[in-house]
Amino acid sequence: QVQLVESGGGLVQAGGSLRLSCAASGRTFSIATMAWFRQVPGQEREFVAASSWRYGPTYYADSVKGRFTISRDNARIKAYLQMTGLKKEDTTDYYCGASASNGSSAIARYDYWGQGTQVTVSS
Repeated sequence: QVQLVESGGGLVQAGGSLRLSCAASGRTFSIATMAWFRQVPGQEREFVAASSWRYGPTYYADSVKGRFTISRDNARIKAYLQMTGLKKEDTTDYYCGASASNGSSAIARYDYWGQGTQVTVSS
């Protein structure tokens, strides 16, 4: 099993920045990809960004490309989401996911999820 814990959410003004963190524990050696998704209550979970240790590339949703950056530490225990140029429409809960495969943007490939961290962007 893998446990994921997100942190770093909060309230920020439009145009501001936040950095989300995701700490993994447990069977971390099984993780090949870590990603960030977000979900508005009542809607489907939406892909934001993914970084695959094993398969190389990073992926971004078009809505965040150029504004958000996903990164990780070399020990593959933490993943980060640096968010800049935040917009009101970025307001929602953000979730960290971990996959044993090349997860990319396919939510079904993610086996483990954190509890989420809330981001609120005010105008």
